[in-house]
Amino acid sequence: MSDIILPAPLVDLAQRVIDANRRAGRTIAVAESCTGGLVCAALTEIVGSSEVFEAGFITYSNDMKCELLKVSQDVLETFGAVSIATAWAMAQGALAKSHAQVAVAITGVAGPGGGSEQKPVGTVVFARAERGAGADQVVADMRHFENNGRGGVRLQAALCALELLLPDAPAP
Repeated sequence: MSDIILPAPLVDLAQRVIDANRRAGRTIAVAESCTGGLVCAALTEIVGSSEVFEAGFITYSNDMKCELLKVSQDVLETFGAVSIATAWAMAQGALAKSHAQVAVAITGVAGPGGGSEQKPVGTVVFARAERGAGADQVVADMRHFENNGRGGVRLQAALCALELLLPDAPAP
């Protein structure tokens, strides 16, 4: 009997991420908001993940995004928590607070409430930052996932974030 508590597709992808980054010789960090640690949980299901996975930051509130990841209050006020600017700042903050070579950030509206006309439930923003990359090399995108419940949105977001952690992953 398996002691894995997460959905198999999530754990399978986390295994691919750990294996691929181990082969590439790079370490990773994650900054999560709407997924609330789901990506970190998936990565730590993998035996030996500590060789690759360095840090996870779960910054659910805007105050913690500012305090822990140094997201500018101006960015949050101007663009909102669910924005490319915020996700990019979160990814940069995760790199700055760790020794990882790559970081992925996730922020969004999982629902069932909290959405707006501009950012309905299922809107999730991702960003990937790599140490040493130029400021012009922003890898970020806003996606809209089918609103099949809070858990469904969070699972889809976590899978997308894991894909971005694969070496040579395309932009979202």
